Amino acid sequence: MNLTALHKLGYGLYIVTSRKGDRLNGQLANTVFQITSEPPTIAVSINKQNLTWEFIKESGVFAVSVLCQETPLAFMGRFGFKSGRAVNKLDGVNYKIGETKAPLVIENATAIFEAVVVNEMDMGTHTIFVGKTINAEVLSNNPCMTYEYYHQVKGGKTPKTAPSYIEEKKTATLKMDKYKCSMCGWVYDPEFGDQRGGIAPGTPFEKIPDGWQCPICGAMKSSFQKVDG
Repeated sequence: MNLTALHKLGYGLYIVTSRKGDRLNGQLANTVFQITSEPPTIAVSINKQNLTWEFIKESGVFAVSVLCQETPLAFMGRFGFKSGRAVNKLDGVNYKIGETKAPLVIENATAIFEAVVVNEMDMGTHTIFVGKTINAEVLSNNPCMTYEYYHQVKGGKTPKTAPSYIEEKKTATLKMDKYKCSMCGWVYDPEFGDQRGGIAPGTPFEKIPDGWQCPICGAMKSSFQKVDG
């Protein structure tokens, strides 16, 4: 069975946020969908291990920002591969506080929603939170980021806590050693380099400057480990 077929389903990429008292947090998500149009109802699927799940569970509110196609990988990595328990993901990010007091990420967003939880479903590792939409805004007409575009064009990875995560198989026979980020799983392949980070194709990992960072999650070079052949 080829589970990569799941990548063909109509996912987008979103920032889902919530609050817990005065604390704010958000995460990258690909499972946000409309349930009904009247009343306007949306749902999100959140892993129970995530801090955002804890915030939604306690506050009963969540917000969604629809990401545009040109959203930088580093921006998505901030929300997808870092924990709000260790860093303030919203530090330096353009956002505003909505009617529910949850943060609405404006940066790189084409539309935003606010919702109050009216129902929830336990799905084992995840909870589906169903929310009545109390506010919605269109910010731009830029094309929205799709999950397929994220994988095929951006070369993005899926966090292990995402509902669509599929374990990737290792490939054999390497011309030059590949190195994998221990934080997010992104693999540096010398054949392609990291042009966004100024690393030309054909550059061995050992020749990359020590100050270089993972283009997905921002982890330092020292966080990478050699991929076994």
